[in-house]
Amino acid sequence: MNALTTPERRGLTAISTPGGRMLIVAADQRNGMRKAMADAPDGADAISAEELAEAKSDLVRHLANSAPAILLDPEVALPGVVDDGTLARDTALVVGMDASGYETVDGLRHTRFVPGVTARRVRDLGGDVAKMLFYTRPDRQGPDSTVAAQIRDCVRDCADEGVLLIVELLTYQLDGESDADYAAAFPALVADGAKLAVDCGAKVLKLQYPGSAEAAAAVTEAAAGVPWAVLSAGVDHETFIGQVKVAVDNGAAGAMAGRSLWKDSLSISAEVREQHLTGRALPRLRELESVVDA
Repeated sequence: MNALTTPERRGLTAISTPGGRMLIVAADQRNGMRKAMADAPDGADAISAEELAEAKSDLVRHLANSAPAILLDPEVALPGVVDDGTLARDTALVVGMDASGYETVDGLRHTRFVPGVTARRVRDLGGDVAKMLFYTRPDRQGPDSTVAAQIRDCVRDCADEGVLLIVELLTYQLDGESDADYAAAFPALVADGAKLAVDCGAKVLKLQYPGSAEAAAAVTEAAAGVPWAVLSAGVDHETFIGQVKVAVDNGAAGAMAGRSLWKDSLSISAEVREQHLTGRALPRLRELESVVDA
């Protein structure tokens, strides 16, 4: 296990339930959140940054303020929801450092940082914790790879600033790789990615659901004592609840839920957003917390 510093331990406590399990509402999506506002009269592409910021603010106000923590982006949501007092004082702020999209080099995906967003900038934005996404194919990327160096550098920079870093990993299907081959490789890719990140110094992980109880146990073993939370990856709430139950029963330390909570609760209308977020998404959050802490 990679030992936490005192500030990092405080950060982990801030994003956890009273029962000690991580529970974060993920709302750092930009284009994905626009697409969820399906009633926009001129389509998702016509939704302005100001309209998206208003939707994120409502998501904080009506949903995330009832959670231990929320993950937000520094391009649209921040520092607005902090400066205007929307974010509750008891809800921790996780700042996403990754920009939308990815670059492909030699068939492998690489994420980019939001320009100017460093560990120090996370603090300046009022963040309690940072999150950075890395795409991984551990069958082709080892400890000497570019992504491994990026993980090590990010972990070090955040530790130097006294900011806990959540390392999010996404594995993916390669060009020319069959669906069957990728499906067969997927559980090991999640586990081996976790091992690679931990070997690079990661202290908290955000991972895809690896597919089964056996695979979740393998991820826990690969993480070697580093806590990991399962992400929702856009599945529906009922599916995610089942995945979280299996993951937690086999060593996961919590959940980070985005679209599974709110993808059918956003609207271009503030009135409709409030109605759906409080009547639909909030009960889901409460059910998720009961499963995480079970």
